[in-house]
Amino acid sequence: MRGTDSIRESARALRCTYIRDNIDAFVEEAALEEYGVAEAIDVLFSRELETRRANTIRRNTMAARFPYRMDFGSFETSHLSPEVRREARRLSTLQFVADKANVVLVGNPGVGKTALAVACGHAACAEGMRVSFVSVPNLVTEVREAMSLNELTRYRRNFERYDLVILDDLGYCSFSKECGEVLSDLLSNRNQKGSMVITTNLTFDRWNEVFKDEVLTGAIVDRVGHKAHVVDMTGESYRVIETERWLKESWKEDSAV
Repeated sequence: MRGTDSIRESARALRCTYIRDNIDAFVEEAALEEYGVAEAIDVLFSRELETRRANTIRRNTMAARFPYRMDFGSFETSHLSPEVRREARRLSTLQFVADKANVVLVGNPGVGKTALAVACGHAACAEGMRVSFVSVPNLVTEVREAMSLNELTRYRRNFERYDLVILDDLGYCSFSKECGEVLSDLLSNRNQKGSMVITTNLTFDRWNEVFKDEVLTGAIVDRVGHKAHVVDMTGESYRVIETERWLKESWKEDSAV
């Protein structure tokens, strides 16, 4: 279309992907809808900004490495206590991220700790924040690899740059004193710089079972727990409830045959 080639080239140079890919169709739309000049410019750049926002959310979500998709609209709360439901609603505001505060989700397997953490992460990505999700066993592996490659300093810098770090399953593996000291350093350096959500089956008084050092454990608990939101989710496993429900439905279907 005459007149749009120059716009398209400028959009490419400015990395305006929506304008670059849609300028011809938009010119036709503007003529059909009889947009004024100012209105056309406003609509065009509004769509460009929305495209950039959507691309940022998509990139951040992919980079976060979530194990699955979960948002607060899909997060199951029927099996949770009223207190935990209130905490989940409070966490959904992401005020804790703005405050650079930590969240510790404690409870037995199956109650939804990871699902709640992932919902927080997706909500943060939707706000344009940088998020990292990593299970503690995988974190230990990454730390060991960074140590062996003499890249620990770079790993520390990357760990600190996220707006939110989610550490899943603290308590399912222990590690050496050296590795524990590095992890302690990683967690301490994020204190007051960025938020963490930690899911664990261990209360604070049992974290020494993981870090294997009373002094080190005390220092970690002191930093992580300072002004942290500690949510006790202990209760009946939602997976068990779902399994029982599935078995009942299966039994009804078999009986009807």
